[in-house]
Amino acid sequence: MDSIDLEVLKRCEQWLAQGRRCELVTVVRTWGSSPRPEGAMLAIRDDGRVVGSVSGGCIEDDLIERVRQNGITRDRPELVTYGITADEAHRFGLPCGGTIQLAVEPLTAASRIPELLQRLSARELVARRLDLLSGEVTLGPAGPGMHLQVSATALTTVHGPRWRLLIIGAGQLTRFLAQIAVGMDYHVTVCDPREEYRTGWQVDGAELVHAMPDDIVIEMRLDARSAVLALTHDPKLDDLALMEALKSDAFYVGAIGSRVNNARRRERLKLFDLDDAQLARLHGPVGIYIGSKTPAEIAISILAEMTAAKNGVMLPAEVRVANAKNGNRPAAQGAAVPGDGPGA
Repeated sequence: MDSIDLEVLKRCEQWLAQGRRCELVTVVRTWGSSPRPEGAMLAIRDDGRVVGSVSGGCIEDDLIERVRQNGITRDRPELVTYGITADEAHRFGLPCGGTIQLAVEPLTAASRIPELLQRLSARELVARRLDLLSGEVTLGPAGPGMHLQVSATALTTVHGPRWRLLIIGAGQLTRFLAQIAVGMDYHVTVCDPREEYRTGWQVDGAELVHAMPDDIVIEMRLDARSAVLALTHDPKLDDLALMEALKSDAFYVGAIGSRVNNARRRERLKLFDLDDAQLARLHGPVGIYIGSKTPAEIAISILAEMTAAKNGVMLPAEVRVANAKNGNRPAAQGAAVPGDGPGA
């Protein structure tokens, strides 16, 4: 889950432990354009203090004002809709025709927020079912692909651990990738056993570890919210890690390198008894074709492809680097692509 939503739950736990009254507000439905997606959360305390966001500002202001005037008076959950009329849409800053429905849940010790956080810290994917009539909460495992569900009697939200990105190799490209990925709310781990590459390498929010990459892949227990990028150009470091990653549930596994080098890598990986389906999961040359020339541009190209995979978007074949390199004239005129530039 996003770190802002995780922070909302942690703050709720803190406020409840302090004996404060608070409400958890969740976006459950949107019609038309909406500033925040379904599942986005906000918590509001009995003095009007808030953490999180459901609209970007204006609806928050209304919720805060109501609490400051009346306190927290609900004793059971309630569905609240904003933006039904054009005047309301304008007042609350919603796009023309936009409507948003919120579940406002008064929290108590029975809301099971501490237990939910414990499960998330264990990297479980959790379904939290809220009975809208009684306020009773049950927790259970969420299945793959499960999404928020709401009816007149129940709201089920899905809570999972943060998305993770493991980058193998602490070079210049990794610096840009890590900076952008941290901004995208990934938990970023950079692995490089080579001391000369680790010296002086630092990106705020990214963890740098000294270990063999394949050991880290195994240790991380990669799941469907994990991605791996191999960037060292060194088969001794990349190949074993890729082998383990391709056997895992990671949603994205990519490797930098030219088309020739990636073909050779695939041949080497076949020797590790990877089957065709596992090899087909490897993105390489990594990234999409955007005429990348600099490490920063290549990082954007790679993360664009990774984001598409994360969101279940099938990219057309012509935007993939290998295909574009064959048929796109700017590439032939010298525009670099990830892994086909100098040093590949």
